[in-house]
Amino acid sequence: MASPSAGKRRMDNDIMKLIESKHEVIILGGLNEFQVKFFGPRETPYEKGVWKVRVHLPDTYPFKSPSIGFVNKIYHPNIDESSGAVCLDVINQAWTALYDLSNIFECFLPQLLTYPNPTDPLNRHAASLYLRERDKYDSKVIEYVQRYATEEALRTAHIESSDSESSMSDYSEDEARDMDI
Repeated sequence: MASPSAGKRRMDNDIMKLIESKHEVIILGGLNEFQVKFFGPRETPYEKGVWKVRVHLPDTYPFKSPSIGFVNKIYHPNIDESSGAVCLDVINQAWTALYDLSNIFECFLPQLLTYPNPTDPLNRHAASLYLRERDKYDSKVIEYVQRYATEEALRTAHIESSDSESSMSDYSEDEARDMDI
């Protein structure tokens, strides 16, 4: 197993890679707790949506998967509407140290929103609607996007956060690289 310093370096590198890929990252009192602004994938009913996704990195990251959850509401068969918990096999069961944080936001979550798995739902109502009445499902997704997943909704929503919250995306790449993260 890798030394703690190697694990910390990997965590730091993955966070920097995420920031440098132009994701807005908000640190919540420590590098193992942060939020990432995530945009819905194109050509889906989620296309105009923007969500804050909370990320918790365990001390054993990257050997143990991060915990992720949507902060603002999203209507999806594999996402719990009230807690934001995500049911995604690659994160919950098939995670390996070969994956990194960018994979989550550039591949895994966009694929989940594009291709839900209604046979393993956290939101049974969404799964049923997805399977039986796709047009109504798409309309419900769009309704949730307009109500909970706009830039304005993010600004006005009461989202619990720490006083030490800071956006790493506000720094230039050189400034962020010089920081001990």
